[in-house]
Amino acid sequence: MTTLTAQRPSATAPTRAAAPAKRPFPLVRHSLALTKRSLIKTWRTPEALIDVTLQPVIFLAIFTYIFGGAVAGSTGSYLQYLLPGVLGQTIAMGAIAIGVNLNTDMEKGIFDRFKSLPIPRSAPLMGAVLGDVVRYVIVAVVTIATGYVMGFRIQTSPLEAVAGCLLAVLFALCLSWVSVWVGMLVRTSGAVQGVMFLLIMPLTFGSNVFVQTETLPGWMQSFVNVNPLTHLVDSMRGLFLGTPIGNHVWWTLAWCVGLVAVFMPLALRGYRRKV
Repeated sequence: MTTLTAQRPSATAPTRAAAPAKRPFPLVRHSLALTKRSLIKTWRTPEALIDVTLQPVIFLAIFTYIFGGAVAGSTGSYLQYLLPGVLGQTIAMGAIAIGVNLNTDMEKGIFDRFKSLPIPRSAPLMGAVLGDVVRYVIVAVVTIATGYVMGFRIQTSPLEAVAGCLLAVLFALCLSWVSVWVGMLVRTSGAVQGVMFLLIMPLTFGSNVFVQTETLPGWMQSFVNVNPLTHLVDSMRGLFLGTPIGNHVWWTLAWCVGLVAVFMPLALRGYRRKV
């Protein structure tokens, strides 16, 4: 008579491997990984930094030595007024590159590869925007260093000067979402550059970057007073030179929040439609 015995698993029998635990915050992790990719790409193509290295030097030299005497009576006093404006202008124009680069990557099919990866759909855009921090920091360092060689001097504390630079970098990061959105809309990288220049140029020249608001026509002053670049430049002048800041810092931060709130969702929506 046969007896039934309970079958026990053999010691050598294979066991099911434990499923790997999911790591938290996938959007943050993948965005930072793609930020590193963007930084490596920038490091390997230094010629892509020409706009943030040579442009502020050229603008400072041209406007200071050609227009300084006519506008302010001396190049030295005009340089003190001009440098925060040039920093605001060049850091805003530096935001154009991200839309051009993203559009070029999409033309090459790089984002098709990202689409096949198990990553959040918005991670490539987030990584590209964060990777542009280096470009904006370079703009600030080059502009201030060039200004010091030419005779510019910060009149406030180092902490206030750093705060002014960080405010400019923050504004550029928020403004870059406009460029990303345009990059998702148009079909070629050349079109991105053209559209963004049409948007940035009125902001830079329709502001107090080069001259005081009171010297402009009355109808133009209304636009200058609400121009986000005007608030940014006045904030930096206060933090660099000790001039009255008023509520310009708060207006700049409000514009930063508004730009992200409006154009980040539009850029992500355009990206999902395109890929």
